[in-house]
Amino acid sequence: MRSPIPHKKARIEIIPLIDIMFFLLASFMMVSLSQTHMKGIRVNLPSANSPPPPPNQEKDYVAIRVAEGGLIYFDNVNVNYDEVHQKLFELQRANPQVKISLSAETLALHGQVIDVLDKVRSVGIEKIGYQIKTAAVQGAAGTVPAPGAPPPPPPP
Repeated sequence: MRSPIPHKKARIEIIPLIDIMFFLLASFMMVSLSQTHMKGIRVNLPSANSPPPPPNQEKDYVAIRVAEGGLIYFDNVNVNYDEVHQKLFELQRANPQVKISLSAETLALHGQVIDVLDKVRSVGIEKIGYQIKTAAVQGAAGTVPAPGAPPPPPPP
């Protein structure tokens, strides 16, 4: 004897399953992003309508470069090694918030750079930046960029 209730075959609907999977994926992404703590550096960018600094304002940035042979330059002006400490002291006294940008040429000795850095710190200057350039490696066919540097343009 047959049942009066029609017998249907079971079907799995895939469209609601896809909707649920997308919802779960979006939920997990939002939860994982909210758990990461983004840290950054505050940067004070100049505005387009900011007035230029007054001409009598003390300088707040000095570039120091250590060259081959122990030559030291303050803003491209050669300074004797014996006068470096006094010059740094005067800069710090004129502006306690002075910023130093320290760079070295390729053939400058590491010890001389560290010596200048020690002098900068000894006078109480705390804001120090370092200029780093990619070094080039001398090869048989001339200068070859260091690993990770972009390739040179082809010769004309």
